[in-house]
Amino acid sequence: MRGRGANACAHLPEAINTSEETAMADKAQTWVYTEDYVAESDALTAARAVASELGAAPVSPGTGAALRMLAAVAGARAVLEVGTGAGVSGLWLLDGMAPDGVLTTIDVESELLGHARRNFAAAGLSSHRTRLIAGRALDVLPRMAARGYDMVVLDGDLDETPQYLDHAVRILRPGGTIAFVHALWHDQVADPARRDARTVVAREVVNYLRESDEFVPALLPVGDGLAVAVKR
Repeated sequence: MRGRGANACAHLPEAINTSEETAMADKAQTWVYTEDYVAESDALTAARAVASELGAAPVSPGTGAALRMLAAVAGARAVLEVGTGAGVSGLWLLDGMAPDGVLTTIDVESELLGHARRNFAAAGLSSHRTRLIAGRALDVLPRMAARGYDMVVLDGDLDETPQYLDHAVRILRPGGTIAFVHALWHDQVADPARRDARTVVAREVVNYLRESDEFVPALLPVGDGLAVAVKR
């Protein structure tokens, strides 16, 4: 009996490794399933292709679906987005917003704004539903009305996100939602040993949202991570 038990234990590490590999494969399959759970429209597929050609990394389908759902839950009529790209996230947001809702979106690259405008038009959206602003977000945000927005989406220069957040707190109405895209920053935020500058910034932002008494937060593992917080 003792000999058979010892022999079984000898194979235990191999069994554990196999179990871990299976669990990781299952997790990867689950992630793909959740990302593909909500199908993108033809307009979104076309906008995503444009974004990829331009090197303007768009939000993942799972992230976009989460943003649309958050806008719908809020009944959002006024949403501000930092980081327009080619308009992929904007299309998701507009689909979830109230029919008369207006998306204000800021990007420093006027070429990207032009592509976003065309993608919005191709989706059949009225120009009255979007306000595209060219410029540095830190120059534009101070001009935004206090408590004037139902939702603020932060997807701009990661290094400047802490300053964006300061402005977002001011312009967001009570009960409004902040959404921080790339909150897990290439899966590095969860590892405390990762100390490169951008990982540290992303970690500081998600920690602030978690620890602030002003917000009710959640961290969603969609795309590159989506930190969501509702202002009390």
